[in-house]
Amino acid sequence: MTVERLPVKPRRAKAAACPICGLPASRDHRPFCSRRCREIDLGKWFSGSYVIPAVEPPDGADLEELIEAAEAAPEADDPG
Repeated sequence: MTVERLPVKPRRAKAAACPICGLPASRDHRPFCSRRCREIDLGKWFSGSYVIPAVEPPDGADLEELIEAAEAAPEADDPG
């Protein structure tokens, strides 16, 4: 008995939805559906509605205070 395998069609990716309104994305304005939604998104970046969190290293003065505090703190390993 031989088993005949049917050809497998590659799956097409789902059309991405516009992050602003949820309509299907347009080829010309990807990932948005229209110029309007693209400009709404840009306006949110400019107004500060979207932010990228960042951890900034302490400046020199803060670093010196941390070092002094660490040096002044009693040793945890010293029982006496």
